[in-house]
Amino acid sequence: MAISDGQFRTGVIAAGAVLVLGIATLRFCGSVALPPKPAPPSGSVEPGASSDQLLTRTANLPSVYRDHLAQDAQTAGVRTPSLEDMTRKLPYRVDDARHVLEVGRRGTVIAGLELTVLRAGDSLALDIRNTTQSDLAYLVVSAVTPSIAGCETARPLPFNAMVLAKGEHETRVECVWRADMAIAINRVETLELSPLSAWYVNHVPPEVIGIEHRIARGHHGLTIKDPKERCVPMLGQAVRSGIESGEIGWRDLVDFYARHRCQSYSFPLGYRAFTADGQHSLPVTATER
Repeated sequence: MAISDGQFRTGVIAAGAVLVLGIATLRFCGSVALPPKPAPPSGSVEPGASSDQLLTRTANLPSVYRDHLAQDAQTAGVRTPSLEDMTRKLPYRVDDARHVLEVGRRGTVIAGLELTVLRAGDSLALDIRNTTQSDLAYLVVSAVTPSIAGCETARPLPFNAMVLAKGEHETRVECVWRADMAIAINRVETLELSPLSAWYVNHVPPEVIGIEHRIARGHHGLTIKDPKERCVPMLGQAVRSGIESGEIGWRDLVDFYARHRCQSYSFPLGYRAFTADGQHSLPVTATER
């Protein structure tokens, strides 16, 4: 049906009036209902958590641990181990019998290490050779005999106090030179390490695992250029007390750091070395033991 121009104009004006009236009603007389606020995502962090706490909780996730393995293996230039690899028991040797070694005598093999006493300039030194087919974390507890004061005045030779690579040897200074002195070996411990575990342990300062200052002062491990990647393990007072009392041993400490990058994980008070394959899931945190 045809409409006139007047009727068309009247219709347009009426429609506009209705539209204006509707907008005014919503603006001044009502409100638009909004959907309810969604619940916070699971895993959200409570207010007040520090950045260190956030980093610790993130590092404790198994997925983050696996990422660390892959990234660290690439940096170290070694094969990425599986979680099964990292939960295997590390072959361990220990000899706590006392052995007195003299200069000029043939080397003595103890717990996988060949030990030879020699003169190095003006110092009495101990040459330590890895006789096994694996990289070794090692501890050699020694004392000069007869006992004299001032052994720390001897200038140390740079050496790796933490890890001996397969077939390699290190020479460490024990004391100033005297012709009538020998070296008493009081305890030797070794742990066989995978390539990535050796790389992890090589980042740890020797004092952290109980190596005495007389020996540790000559240590030269891996050089980390990035300050953020340097290893400065934080040991709580309870852990330190456990180390001092002997409740926490060298094996426990090295076993932990062989499985956990020291830049991200702290030694838990209850941690003890794995005595069986797959004994615990990784990473091991303070709440798991």
